[in-house]
Parts: sequence; C-alpha cells; structure tokens
Amino acid sequence: MNDRTIVYSTFYNPIEANIIKARLEDSGFACFLADENVATLNPLYNQAIGGVKLIVFERDVEQINALLAEENVLEVEDTSRENEVNTSETTLCEKCGSSNVGFGMATQNKFTLWSKILAFLTATYPVGANKCYHCYTCGHEFE
Repeated sequence: MNDRTIVYSTFYNPIEANIIKARLEDSGFACFLADENVATLNPLYNQAIGGVKLIVFERDVEQINALLAEENVLEVEDTSRENEVNTSETTLCEKCGSSNVGFGMATQNKFTLWSKILAFLTATYPVGANKCYHCYTCGHEFE
C-alpha cells in the first residue's frame, strides 16, 4: 500500500484551495492544505512560500484527475450557455470592434485637471480617478 504524499497543486488564493479541498473530501479522498495559515494571515508571503499547497496521496492522483476533469467539463458547458445569453449585453470596442473589453480605472487620462492641481497644491497624490471602458486587444479607452 502506497502511503506516500505529494503536492498535487499550488494555489495563490486560499479560498480556491479550500474549494478544491472540499470537493476532494466530499468525494472521499484524504487531503490537506499546507501553508494555508501563512497565506491567509499575510498574503504578501504567497510568492515567498510558493502559495497554498494541496497535498494528496500518490495513489489517488489518477482518480482525482478524473474527478476534477469531469467537474471542469460541466462548468465549461454552463459558462458557454451564459456567454450565449450575455453576448447581446457585451460592450464592443469603438476602434477595433473586439468584445475583450472591461470597465475600470482609466490608464491614459487617469485624473482630471482639477484633481491634479489640487494634489499639487496640497502635496498629495491625486484622488477621484476617472473610470472608462478599456479594450484589452488594442488598448483603446472609451466611455
């Protein structure tokens, strides 16, 4: 009987690691997380410790791969249906027509002139950043 343990996967998000651990435990596999507490208490140490490690028995790896592959197939099918429904609601880039667009903080004209002047007079960093749509394909920003 092979009782050797291995690091099955590493995660930089402790929540994601706990979700996968819960899936495996619900399916009857013995597993545990290493370095979870360090990553939770001080997320800046994630790079240094190599993330949260999911440790499983070596004998269960093939069954775990099959289990997680089945669950990923179901999730992909569900998201594809959501994408079909949401295609009419997506924003397209004005310049290239791409749907790879996100809404967030502007990168080119980040602050208004008044916030820059106020920041200069008070010797602080400008506040009140502009938000706009950003095309990740061509880099164009628009409202």
